[in-house]
Amino acid sequence: MALALFDLDNTLIGGDSDHSWGEFLVRQGLVDSARYRAMNDQFYQDYLAGTLDIHAYLELALEPLAQQPRARLDALHQQFMAEVIEPLVLPKALALIEQHRHAGDRLLVITATNRFVTEPICKRLGLPELLATEPEQIDGRYTGRVSGTPTFQTGKVLRFNSWCAQHGIARDEPSYFYSDSINDLPLLEQVTSPVAVDPDDKLRQQAEQRGWPIISLRD
Repeated sequence: MALALFDLDNTLIGGDSDHSWGEFLVRQGLVDSARYRAMNDQFYQDYLAGTLDIHAYLELALEPLAQQPRARLDALHQQFMAEVIEPLVLPKALALIEQHRHAGDRLLVITATNRFVTEPICKRLGLPELLATEPEQIDGRYTGRVSGTPTFQTGKVLRFNSWCAQHGIARDEPSYFYSDSINDLPLLEQVTSPVAVDPDDKLRQQAEQRGWPIISLRD
């Protein structure tokens, strides 16, 4: 048995759920459209460039969660799943997940996107184990703040190591990590079998230099 770790956005789905959720909120008229769209787009470009200030971004991304009751948020997310996420589901990604499941591997998604956005997506993909950025909740309502360490860049390594310790998993066990992003280089360097999936230019360059497999789940 091995560990099979997966990034979510632009890896297992054909888009970025975090940025798409922001666009969805704009279309629903739930945020200041001009301000929110401009900031959401700029943060996404920073993410692609590997220069994102994760805490500044989370101030923007988690703010709308604090402005709506949970029942309303859940209803919005159901609509988001149907309209936005379902068209992004990749048959080859589902096949890859099933390949690892058939091999008896333990499957885990590690994503920088917050749990509210990603947990239903992972359930749709048949992946119940998830490490995600955790939005703080008090009395069942989101506060707009982050709880603990965001699962971003080196934060993914820290959270993964804590998860392994919690579950009694030795870090020298065979492990795969599938990702598209240069932001995931710290965790890719920690596993025994890193795989670049439809990688951005910076990750592609690293993968080619290091002899890592490069695959596509889209073509």
